[in-house]
Amino acid sequence: MTLTGTADGMVAARVQPIDAVTAKRTHHLCVCICTFKRPELLKRLLASLASQRTAALFTYSVVVADNDAMKSAEPVVAAFSSQSPLHVTYCFEPQQNIALARNRAIEHASGDFVVFIDDDEFPVQDWLRNLLETYLAYGVDGVLGPVNPWFECDPPSWVRKGGFFDRPNHATGYKLSWAECRTGNVLFRRSVLDGVATPFRSEFDTAGEDMDFFRRMINKGCAFIWCSDAVVYEVVPAARCTRSFLLRRALLRGSNFRKHPTDRLKNLLRSMVAVPSYTLALPILAVCGQHVFFKYLVKLCDHASRLLAFLGLSVVTQRET
Repeated sequence: MTLTGTADGMVAARVQPIDAVTAKRTHHLCVCICTFKRPELLKRLLASLASQRTAALFTYSVVVADNDAMKSAEPVVAAFSSQSPLHVTYCFEPQQNIALARNRAIEHASGDFVVFIDDDEFPVQDWLRNLLETYLAYGVDGVLGPVNPWFECDPPSWVRKGGFFDRPNHATGYKLSWAECRTGNVLFRRSVLDGVATPFRSEFDTAGEDMDFFRRMINKGCAFIWCSDAVVYEVVPAARCTRSFLLRRALLRGSNFRKHPTDRLKNLLRSMVAVPSYTLALPILAVCGQHVFFKYLVKLCDHASRLLAFLGLSVVTQRET
């Protein structure tokens, strides 16, 4: 299979004939879950993984990397494993650091494909199949899919109007830049890690470790595309549908941005322009509705946090569970 780029970012695939042995090959996927003090959500995720439809195209297993010093996920995994034929490996990363937890999961992963999903998400039944079939059709190095919000209760109208939990979606085959890549819903061939001593870097201890991973992989020639049918849902509790949560998330996101080594000057200049611009615009935007006002307040906090980070100051350092 050969690939050609198109003007709209799609990856066009010209499929070459494959031999009978390759056609009949059964792939093995290992789903990696990093978890921290979310036993009920983990239980839900494991149950949804047990019902994945494979169409005899692949086999799969699960690794749960517990990043809680109290090992809150261990009894959940033990209870699930006692009742389900799905093979689940439990491992433990004692140092609270999302990058180290991801690396620990990979250490225990088997098979020719690594899949990541977050512990507060759950997939549709054809999730793994859609990811793998897209990979096989396009012959790239990895495939990402949508993460849609699943509200536990009806959120305030300003949250829905502002789309604070909506994420970009693309047509299947769209080629992603590293800044568009996340680990909340991704499959990649394990061999992309060949020669990579540390897949996820520990200096990204709270956030940003996934974008850094994809940046390094893409810089060495890897290609990642989108599959619009490989949907997972992110559980959004009422506690996240608050102004304080969204502002803290923006401040945390901004404080981690300086750790990316590329385009630092450009990002610094962009934030230096954005902060006064958004500050001056906010009083005017207030008349457009609180969802508009708050969307740009979040942007302001993000850019302000980036500027402070360049000065060595971090307003928020811990991710809320």
